[in-house]
Amino acid sequence: MADRIRIGIAGPKTGPVAQYGDMQFLGARQAVKDINARGGVGGKMLEVKEYDDAADPKQAVEVANRVVNDGVRFLIGHVASSATQPASDVYEDENVLTITPAATSPEITDRGYRLVFRTIGLDSEQGPVAGDYIADHARPKTVAVLHDKQQYGEGLAASVRRTLERKGVEVAVFEGVNAGDKDFSSLVQKLKANGVDFVYWGGCHPELGQILRQARESGVKARFMAGEACANDSLSQNASEGLLVTVPRAFDADPENKAVVEAIKADGKDATGPYVFPAYSAVELIAQAVEAAGSEDAERVAKALHEGTFKTPTGTLSFDGKGDLKDFRFMVHEWHFGRPKTEVSRA
Repeated sequence: MADRIRIGIAGPKTGPVAQYGDMQFLGARQAVKDINARGGVGGKMLEVKEYDDAADPKQAVEVANRVVNDGVRFLIGHVASSATQPASDVYEDENVLTITPAATSPEITDRGYRLVFRTIGLDSEQGPVAGDYIADHARPKTVAVLHDKQQYGEGLAASVRRTLERKGVEVAVFEGVNAGDKDFSSLVQKLKANGVDFVYWGGCHPELGQILRQARESGVKARFMAGEACANDSLSQNASEGLLVTVPRAFDADPENKAVVEAIKADGKDATGPYVFPAYSAVELIAQAVEAAGSEDAERVAKALHEGTFKTPTGTLSFDGKGDLKDFRFMVHEWHFGRPKTEVSRA
């Protein structure tokens, strides 16, 4: 419809990491609701079309083709790096501007695409924050770095290992496991045999939850640390208590975001997920850039994003030539089940 601007939201609604998609959909929907309540964009209402990619690369490409066929020119998503990268190939070719609030792999923007942006930091930024904390604060005797062989997890783990080695910390075990596996007894025995007292995990929460539980049951007392994709209560309650995580700033705690948080809470939802506010800001960026460009043409809107500075709930944002934020910081928190995280180190 000529009086509406259609925005797509793509991410996992089903599958083992659907809760990350829930965070993205929640933040983006709330932004659309708030923008429409204040009159829309240039008098036009935003209209949402949602897509489920199950965080699967093949399904993500199918979704991308549906987005194009549906005539959507602006997309929030995807969530998983392994889904975002192949889908963004389609978007770049078909003139769809996309902003991911969750995919952190540097490879996504290293290709120099003009229509791909993100409102979260990179693994190459998050990894050093974790590695520096391990070396400078945790100071373990023997370190293991594990990952799930996926683009996000393996890339993040490799970044942590590089940082540790640069700081003179030897990584005794660097090993990948298969996403979806549930029996990690051989891995746990390797941790015990090597006397590992600190484990970094690159990946999502389903496998980490199993590893934590089985490690604790086998008497492994090592401290565990992971990335932002594990900052949730889906992990085993007892085993995850005290887990260290690298996360974005707690945008929900910002007094300026109180109205958004209260609106989300009024719907019975949780505003604390790490991708909620980056998704909200992604929609805000599209709205502001469309107005700045005076156009709904994806390339003109992308040009406005590259050249402009925008005030959003996640800060005053501007982009480099690749579509990455010029200033995004991760910090280290200690996880407490069902209670607020405790900040222990700031990048």
